[in-house]
Amino acid sequence: MKPKETESTSVLADASERGSSELSRRSFFKRTAVMGAAGLIATGGLTSLASALTKPKFKLAEERDRESSGITKMDRDILVAAEIAEALAVTTYSHIINVAPFFTRLESDDQGYLEAALQEEMSHYLLEQTVTDQNTPFTKFFYPFNMFTDAQTTLNTLVSLEDAFIAAYLVGVRDFSTPDLRVTSARIMGIESDHRTLARVVGPGVSPQDGGPIEMITGFQGVAESVDPPNNNGYERTLCLSRIDQAVQALLPFVDLNAAKGAGFDTSRTFPFENFTPTLPNPLGDFVSFSGC
Repeated sequence: MKPKETESTSVLADASERGSSELSRRSFFKRTAVMGAAGLIATGGLTSLASALTKPKFKLAEERDRESSGITKMDRDILVAAEIAEALAVTTYSHIINVAPFFTRLESDDQGYLEAALQEEMSHYLLEQTVTDQNTPFTKFFYPFNMFTDAQTTLNTLVSLEDAFIAAYLVGVRDFSTPDLRVTSARIMGIESDHRTLARVVGPGVSPQDGGPIEMITGFQGVAESVDPPNNNGYERTLCLSRIDQAVQALLPFVDLNAAKGAGFDTSRTFPFENFTPTLPNPLGDFVSFSGC
């Protein structure tokens, strides 16, 4: 079945080629750093629990760059980028559930996946927030045109975001300064992988009234891929990201007005991130500790 053409197809993959991207990226980091510093001044550092959990067991040369709170600048950069990503994920899932017409016509198990993913993404955000002791510096997001009215656009964008989140957490696996943070990054990345697969499961369940069944979904790499099978990865895709600033680049159209315009997003409105207390689907899958026990 030929994939339905939408304005979101390959938009994330193409965003890095836009002329305004480099300026937007510098602006993004500058604004994030300023907001982060203000948050630290106001709160006075990490919680004692997070400080203890991230305290390194061995003294390394790079520890001269470690904050008094116990994490390095690179740790903080990765964690703040992850907070922004998780806030974006929460906003995406919540608006699919509350706004998208096609959601109401999905089978109950597909609705349940989306509802559970919302709780999980919120849990990830709050966990990261305990380590940085600061909130996401971005709380309103732009999306492609027809994001929550056209099911193909919604699923293309959702899978693209999950692709980017997986790759970003793999950067954390590589670059976090402590084993506990690296293991935690891998644990979150595994859940984002579940979300990617299950988002692809939803496609064939989209009602004909909403343009379904959707048999092809275009993710971050800009290639329309069959949803059969939905778990089509033998290995997680790194997207060749090796630094957290490359991962941030993928988020720019969602948070920066100029980048959103360059990517062809709808800049006439934004969608707010709303904080809430999550309830995970199963207590056996809850977070126990940073060491993974």
